Amino acid sequence: MFRSLTPVVKNLLLINVGLYVVASFLLPQLDGLFALYYIESKYFMPFQFLTYMFMHAGLWHLISNMFGLFIFGPLLEQFLGPKKLLTLWMVCGVGAGVLYSGYTAFQMNQLNQKVETFYNNPDPEVFNQFVSDNSYMFNNSVYDFIDKFSRDPSNETYVQNAKSIMNNIRDQKSNIPMVGASGALFGVLVAFGMLFPNTQLFLLFPPMPIKAKYLVLFYGLYTVYNIIVNNPTDNVAHFAHFSGLIIGAILVTFWKKDRTSFY
Repeated sequence: MFRSLTPVVKNLLLINVGLYVVASFLLPQLDGLFALYYIESKYFMPFQFLTYMFMHAGLWHLISNMFGLFIFGPLLEQFLGPKKLLTLWMVCGVGAGVLYSGYTAFQMNQLNQKVETFYNNPDPEVFNQFVSDNSYMFNNSVYDFIDKFSRDPSNETYVQNAKSIMNNIRDQKSNIPMVGASGALFGVLVAFGMLFPNTQLFLLFPPMPIKAKYLVLFYGLYTVYNIIVNNPTDNVAHFAHFSGLIIGAILVTFWKKDRTSFY
C-alpha cells in the first residue's frame, strides 16, 4: 500500500508526522511558535502563514488530514505532476491562512467596535449585550455583576470592572491560534473532484459509494453552512476550509484549460 505513495505525498506525510512527534514529545514550544495568530496579536509572526499548516492540534486532527492526503494525493500527483501538486498544497494552505486572517481581522474589528461603543457610553445594556454575544466565554457569576451594574450604572468601579472584562475577552480572542493542513487538504479535495468527478469512492461512515464530485459538493455545502451558523463554541476554522476549496478550484480551473477530465 505504501509503495504506491508518490514522492511529494510521501514527503508531506513525513514532514507533518515528524513535526507532530517533535512538537508533542521534544519541543512543545513549537506549537505556540508555528501556529497562526491574529495579525495584531503579540504572538503573530509572518512565517506562521507557512508553518501553521504543518502543525496539528491532536493525533486525530493529524490522522484525518494525512488520511485525506494519502487517499487523494497520489493520483493527483500522477496526473498533475509533483510540482503542481506541491504548488496546489502550498498555495491552498498559505492562501487559506491569509484569507482566514482577513476573516479574523473582520471579526476582531466588530468586537473592537463593541468595546469602543461601551467606552464612549458605559451603559449596562451595552455591556449586557456584549456578554450575550460572547456568553460561551463567561460563567454564571458575570450575571450577578450585570445585575449590580444595572442597579447602579454610574458606579465608577463597576464601569472599570466592565471595561476590564471586555478587554480580557478581546485579548483572549486575539490570541487564539490556528493550526492544521485542512486548508491545503480541501484544495486537494476540490482538485480531485474537478479532475476526476465521476470517480467512485467508498465512504467509511456511512459505508456507501459516492462519486467524487458529490463528495466535494457535500463538503462545500457543509462548510458554507457552518460559516453561516458561526457557532462560537466550534473550534474548527471553517472559513479556512472554504478558502482552501476556492483557491484550489481557481488553480485547477486555470490548469484545466488545455486538459480533459479523467473519470
